[in-house]
Amino acid sequence: MATPHEPKQDRSRATRQRLLEATIDCLAETGWAAATVAVVAERAGVSRGAAQHHFPTREELITAALDYMFDTRMAQSLADAQAIGEVAEGQGRTEAVVTALVEGYTTTFFKAALQVWTHAAADPALRERIVPMEARFGRVSHRMAVEALGVDDSDPVAHHLVQATLDLARGLGLADILTDDSLRRKEIVQQWAATLHMALHAPR
Repeated sequence: MATPHEPKQDRSRATRQRLLEATIDCLAETGWAAATVAVVAERAGVSRGAAQHHFPTREELITAALDYMFDTRMAQSLADAQAIGEVAEGQGRTEAVVTALVEGYTTTFFKAALQVWTHAAADPALRERIVPMEARFGRVSHRMAVEALGVDDSDPVAHHLVQATLDLARGLGLADILTDDSLRRKEIVQQWAATLHMALHAPR
């Protein structure tokens, strides 16, 4: 049975989510300096007071937005990995995994995170908040890539190859920030996937 508090709680959750999504969009589209609480609140369609009720400071808003990005990116990565496992095998599976990993770094989420990383490089307090979050994201990303590729991460060669793939994906994401790099990116993904598949499945 519904309680009298549920509608208010639902509205509160919806407001919070709108603020987090608006923060991500602001960061990706207009950069760190423009992503203020007032601008985010206006974009989310809520009052500044309501925004500050959920997030009293800008740092808390940004940190919560990064947590939201982390959870959303992980959920999407898991869904992608499960879908790949159902429809692809052999080298086709390897290429599908590499493609999904790379495309994950061309999203609005990555562009927003890049703005925060850049600012955190010169802000020790923010960096202290961000580094553990990114380390956690890196560990989870690596584990999910290993599972999607179906390799043994205790093998040092496989471990480093998977990490190299993630590093490549991040680099290709950076290359896409200023211009559309999709054609070159597709060629690199295909070549790396073929090389990766051979290396992962070579007798050792």
